Amino acid sequence: MSASNTTHFTNPSTFILLGIPGLEAAHVWLSIPFCTVYTIAILGNFTILLTVKREPRLHGPMYYFLCMLAVTDLVLSTSILPKMLSIFWLNSREINFSACLTQLYFIHCFSVMESGIFVAMAFDRYVAICHPLRHFTILRNSVVAKIGLAVVLRGGMLVLPFLLLARQWPYCRTNIIPHSYCEHMVMVKLACANIRISSYYGLFLVFFVTSVDVFFIAMSYIQILRAIFSLPTKDARIKTLGTCSSHLGVILVFYIPVLFSLLTHRFGHNVPLHFHILMANVYLLVPPMLNPIIYGVRTKEIQDRFLHLFTHKGI
Repeated sequence: MSASNTTHFTNPSTFILLGIPGLEAAHVWLSIPFCTVYTIAILGNFTILLTVKREPRLHGPMYYFLCMLAVTDLVLSTSILPKMLSIFWLNSREINFSACLTQLYFIHCFSVMESGIFVAMAFDRYVAICHPLRHFTILRNSVVAKIGLAVVLRGGMLVLPFLLLARQWPYCRTNIIPHSYCEHMVMVKLACANIRISSYYGLFLVFFVTSVDVFFIAMSYIQILRAIFSLPTKDARIKTLGTCSSHLGVILVFYIPVLFSLLTHRFGHNVPLHFHILMANVYLLVPPMLNPIIYGVRTKEIQDRFLHLFTHKGI
């Protein structure tokens, strides 16, 4: 190919997001469920935050971790949806290079943080069930704050190499990203350099975070189940197990789509590109919608306080 026919983007000022390639004609229709999911996620998570803030009885470790999860979900969904909807509705495909890097960092950082919060919540359930008399002594407010800080720092530090590596690559092939947001590997594949280190670090991060976090969650629940099955009556076992059902629900909602998307991305070479992108959006957007619903339905204390606040306000 002659030099005149090759466009160079060594330091691109903008990238072009294609949305969902192959489904451009359906962008407007696809925006309806995505917008609905985002609206429910915003309302649900703000409702959780408001309910916990307004009700002193909910000022405990479990609900503090739930608030951390709600904030993480709000940031994660807001990092993706507004730009995606602007592509679908306004055909606004351009995104500044720095904005693209920022979106990349926020998406991956808060995904790692969300996984860390699930570990913290599993530890809270372990202490509450296995050491109930020492629950509030072990998980004092200062300890909860330190755990939250550790989760934030872990997410920020582990994902920082993504940002630094993506920033240094020369992009000379094209500035068109065949995706609806700035996903790490999709973006660095545009670089005209050896990106093996980015690829290897991405795989390491996914497997390291997932395996370590799932291991600690599993260890917590092994101890929880041992404590539950040692209870004297069936009613006590069912009631105690019910206190963990919400947490187990949100864990499954988070990890199953992540693993499915990862496996299809790595091994599903015959799977259409638009399916990969749809799944990538689903595993980032559906959990923020379902988490407050699961906790709202399964946690009686939140139901009671929510109804009390709004009934009292109405009266």
